[in-house]
Amino acid sequence: MLSTLPAWQALSDHAEALRPTHLRDLFAADPARFDNFSLRHGKLLLDFSKQRITGETLRLLRALAEARELDAWKERLQRGEAINHTEHRAVRHMDLRAGDQAPAEVRNVLSRIAAFCDAIHSGVWRGYSGECITHVVNLGIGGSDLGPRMVAKALSAHHQIDIKVHFVSNLDGADLASKLADLNPRTTLFVVASKTFSTLETLTNARTARDWLLAAAGQTSGAVAKHFVAASTNIAATREFGIADENVFEFWDWVGGRFSLWSAIGLPVALAIGYRNFTELLAGANNLDRHFIEAPAERNLPLTLALLSLWNTDFLRAASHGIFPYSQSLSLLPRYLQQLEMESNGKLYDRDGAPLDVPTCPIIWGEAGTNGQHSFFQLLHQGGQPIPSDFIALGKSDYPLHGHHTALLANCLAQSAALAFGQTAAEARASGIPEHLLPYRTFPGNQPSTTLVLGELTPYTLGQMIALYEHKVFCLSVLWGLNAFDQWGVELGKVLASRLTPVVRGEADEHSLDSSTAGLITHLRQFRMS
Repeated sequence: MLSTLPAWQALSDHAEALRPTHLRDLFAADPARFDNFSLRHGKLLLDFSKQRITGETLRLLRALAEARELDAWKERLQRGEAINHTEHRAVRHMDLRAGDQAPAEVRNVLSRIAAFCDAIHSGVWRGYSGECITHVVNLGIGGSDLGPRMVAKALSAHHQIDIKVHFVSNLDGADLASKLADLNPRTTLFVVASKTFSTLETLTNARTARDWLLAAAGQTSGAVAKHFVAASTNIAATREFGIADENVFEFWDWVGGRFSLWSAIGLPVALAIGYRNFTELLAGANNLDRHFIEAPAERNLPLTLALLSLWNTDFLRAASHGIFPYSQSLSLLPRYLQQLEMESNGKLYDRDGAPLDVPTCPIIWGEAGTNGQHSFFQLLHQGGQPIPSDFIALGKSDYPLHGHHTALLANCLAQSAALAFGQTAAEARASGIPEHLLPYRTFPGNQPSTTLVLGELTPYTLGQMIALYEHKVFCLSVLWGLNAFDQWGVELGKVLASRLTPVVRGEADEHSLDSSTAGLITHLRQFRMS
């Protein structure tokens, strides 16, 4: 059992000894704490001095990583071994961004993506009416939506002026209908992103979009082929749908969904920011890959993030983790990291099928600053629960407006400091707070946080940051002994939904269901669902 390992026991003992220590004490004892507890790589700065740790904490955490044979697992990942053992699949997403060292099949798909982007942006590719494509709609869900959507939003300052990219994922008709209402079928291209081309939500939206197109195109020959392309491996299904074989961009079973934005799943990103910028995104991720594989433990950014997360989750008993990007362009990052972390490591059983005896992935949540300050930050300051945070800041704004970025950064730094140090009753009294209000104006502080600073938000630095979090998740899976690359909980929900669909339609009997589900279906049928 994990908790009985000597390295784990040493950390448990250390945590109990350190628990009464406040961050105020740690900073008072070490004037050079920032220098001693921060790392740099290129234009990235990782400041973890506000974590509730000492040098001994890091030494013990790194000893645990050694006991869990992290270096050997890094080598297995680098070699592209089948470490997704429950699905018998290799894990090779780093190959997607390996540049000239990428496998031939990867370079071939990238060259096709480059040619396709050029055809769209140059106007060579046209719709059924002969008009240029001006809008692209990505139809996907999960990893086929969250990654590309987040990146496209993050890099909006780098968008091509001739194309607007939209994303639809929800099965709820409101998602697709609201997009189609503002689009012209003659100038709209759909990218259907589904590895198997059988995902319920994606295919339902794709068929509705096809009907919308054909209602406008009438009997125009080849209309679907001019307005639909796919990122998929199922050529037979895409051909049956009406997509020309040459417009299907392949990726492979060794590309996990939440690690897939670097593959053909990133096609809408390449269309949004241009292929040259897309290659910069890949290059940034590749740079961080090399850092992760080569850097020693004491300078390794992804490993450090993972060790801090494990420390907070298993030894400081924090059940959730906040992600607060002080960048509106990164507002979708918390949602993206929810899938990356919770779908990867939100699991009960280790790689041998044995139940884990320690908590694993915390609940990931967050909001862009400064919005979060006016909603849930009150809980962080006075709610009494340990909630670690990642603050993410940009040295240079991607949308510079006079006075805005300075104020934004001041808020970011102020919040992390306030969470760490709080405000004592004596400090409140000294600032003139009346005695009867002191209980309300004191703040315990001691909330741990890490601040990640990107010099600026470019395709390259964004690629670095995403890869940083990917490798953090991998390190945590090794430390906990998990398979980070399957998601059987997601699959269970799909199976149950497929069984319930005919019952909801009234085509099957509901008497075999539990009373709650059967009662809800009976009630909902009166609304004549389609």
